[in-house]
Order: sequence, then structure tokens, then C-alpha cells
Amino acid sequence: MIVAFSVSPTGGDESGSVSAAVAAAVRVVRESGLPNETNAMFTNIEGEWDEVMDVVKRAVDAVAAVSPRVSLVLKADIRPGYTGQLTAKVERIERELGD
Repeated sequence: MIVAFSVSPTGGDESGSVSAAVAAAVRVVRESGLPNETNAMFTNIEGEWDEVMDVVKRAVDAVAAVSPRVSLVLKADIRPGYTGQLTAKVERIERELGD
């Protein structure tokens, strides 16, 4: 499965930034060893249900450590029997585009 998620504290630092808290969550994902990528809006992670959801929970916990309230947005592509789709899905689109 691939999960795209965004986790953030409901409030930022004195400048309104949430980057330190989000970085803590991304650190959890990267240290998980699961295939992942981060862009400006979401972090994508691929693996089996239990391992992916465990990482998402730990990422939320990392943000909750610095904020009394946390926002989580999550979207999942559940396709049993398929792995390596984090990059393969994009590669298929690129082939269709002829790039």
C-alpha cells in the first residue's frame, strides 16, 4: 500500500512556521526504512498495512510531543500483491507522456 499523509501541529512557532514539527515527523518516516518521498504538501510511504500505519502513528506522536493538537490528512492506495509502486506509478505516467 501507498499512503500519502500530512501531519502538522495546529499552531506554529512565533513566526507561524511548523517546519520543525513537520521535520520531526519526516525524520520518523525516513528512519523507518520504508520507501518514502516528501514533497511540499505530503509525505508518501509504501509498505504493508501494519508497518505503514505504525510509522504514521509514530510521526503523529512526534508532532504531538510539541503540540497539544495535531492535524492529520491521509490518503491510501491499497493494492495487495503490488510493491515498488511509489516509483512505478509515476514511471507509467511518464511513459504515457513520452518523456
